[in-house]
Amino acid sequence: MDCSICTSMPFILRPPRNTICTACYEGARNVIAMMNKLEGQSKATEKEKPNNSVMSPPPNSCKPLANVTKWMSNMKETEDDLKKQINFLSGLIVAFREQIHTDIQLKPGNNGPCIPAHRALLAARSEIFKNMLDSDGCKAAPDDTITLPELNTEELESLLEFLYSGSLPAVKLEKHVFSLFVAADKYEIPYLQEFCEHYMLDSLNASNVLDVLEISDVCSNKTLKETALDFIVRNMEEIAFSAKYEVFAPKNPHLCVQITRAFFIDAKSKRIDAL
Repeated sequence: MDCSICTSMPFILRPPRNTICTACYEGARNVIAMMNKLEGQSKATEKEKPNNSVMSPPPNSCKPLANVTKWMSNMKETEDDLKKQINFLSGLIVAFREQIHTDIQLKPGNNGPCIPAHRALLAARSEIFKNMLDSDGCKAAPDDTITLPELNTEELESLLEFLYSGSLPAVKLEKHVFSLFVAADKYEIPYLQEFCEHYMLDSLNASNVLDVLEISDVCSNKTLKETALDFIVRNMEEIAFSAKYEVFAPKNPHLCVQITRAFFIDAKSKRIDAL
């Protein structure tokens, strides 16, 4: 069937041959659905119900496909605005790297050199840091140094780089993701937790899944734990007979119990489905 959209010579098509192929039809439906969804989310953030619950987009709302160009133009303007905001905020990382008006020292746990930072930024990024830096009737605020015993020098530098810039190079994230995730949990830095979680989920494989499971247990992260367990069950033979599992098992007997239970639950479910 000739398609009036993706054919190389649409101008020769005449009714009743002005039809579209399945791929173009589904693509058009998906584009319209995405436009409606994003527009609904945008309106919902601008207006809330009296009980503060987010309003859903009106039913059967639909924008014609002809509006795609305008919609894409609006999205491009939004992207440009976000880039300007990022460039504007990037001055913070410059202040950190050049140590401009720093007023607090952070000491890593490996007795490395202290790293200068800014009290106001630490307090803004973490409620725990805010409480540590505040003074009350019983405890005075630290004069000039805070020690983070769970982080070495490189890990602390990466943590501060993220706090100042909101991002990390892939190389640093890959190297320090587990320690940063634990630090984000301890110091209540939700965005860093989410950032690390997305990376771990996207990069999950047989060589790191036991580490992810262990970290998910330490930080009580349900999403990570369930995803890691599911991956292990689907790759049980490869993981259970690996050298890494031999090291993992004595340290984490309770997690081994959960792995075994998940494996048998999955096997039982498959048997039931096969009946």
